[in-house]
Amino acid sequence: MEFHQLRYVCAIADTGNFSRAAERCQIAQPSLSQQVLKLEEDLGAKLFDRLGRSVRLTEAGRAFIPQARAVLEQMEVARLSAADKNADFRGSIAVGVIPTVAPYLIPSYAATFAKNYPDAKLRIVEETTSVLVEGLRNLSIDVAILALPLRHKDLKLFPIRTEPLFAVLRRDHPRASAESLALKDLRGESFVMLRDGHCFRDLSLRTCTRARITPNIAFESGQFSSLLGMVAAGVGVSLVPEMAIDRNLGCRYVRLSDAQATRTIVAAVLRRRSFNRVQEAFVSGIRGRATEALRRKTAAAHGSTRG
Repeated sequence: MEFHQLRYVCAIADTGNFSRAAERCQIAQPSLSQQVLKLEEDLGAKLFDRLGRSVRLTEAGRAFIPQARAVLEQMEVARLSAADKNADFRGSIAVGVIPTVAPYLIPSYAATFAKNYPDAKLRIVEETTSVLVEGLRNLSIDVAILALPLRHKDLKLFPIRTEPLFAVLRRDHPRASAESLALKDLRGESFVMLRDGHCFRDLSLRTCTRARITPNIAFESGQFSSLLGMVAAGVGVSLVPEMAIDRNLGCRYVRLSDAQATRTIVAAVLRRRSFNRVQEAFVSGIRGRATEALRRKTAAAHGSTRG
């Protein structure tokens, strides 16, 4: 039994005629007649008495038609429900973000997301990596914006962007005017760094280890803005990712020459967990925005080279 066969017999019952039923269903009459005969054979019962050009429901037909209509109505309800879910974004999403990303990447995107999906409910949580990973696992958050490396096999990762690291120097520092520098050039300097628990501190220390220097840490904080203020005040030098550069704080930013001195930001979700449309839209949108930013940056670099 096929759904289109149910449509055909209901159309015949409504019109009382095979030809008009075929017109309504937009099918050739011989094909419609063949499908009705096939259905009757499958049922083992005759649904219509053919009386010349008109037809009349048999007793079996009168019992069958209400059930066929009910099935078709349920199919239409299911179709409209699916279409409604496809058109509307009424779900919710909880997004976790590490503190070294949240102030730079999230505000503008959250505003755009709220504008594009006004019926969606977006909740943002700022926490360290370990807390956010646990949130993914206990389902208190749906998506986490984190930095590599992540060695959690139960997480699925979607790359967002890779950015270079910069040394942050006071304006009058001897190397402040350099186009790039090796971190070993800062051996003996005092450093200001993020405190334990922040993944960027771990990245900074690994970068120092590759340069074979042991930083003398003079100040620790949980915010890049505090580190930049201390650099401007002459307390020490620091390292920041590209997105944290703020040229209004009296610092100079010099890119590190170490090709490995980069940070990769990803969106992480728990493997085998299904997404609602809001969650899919958020991840897709933030990846698309990152791709567009990279495209503009690449185009600008090419234009500068040609100039």
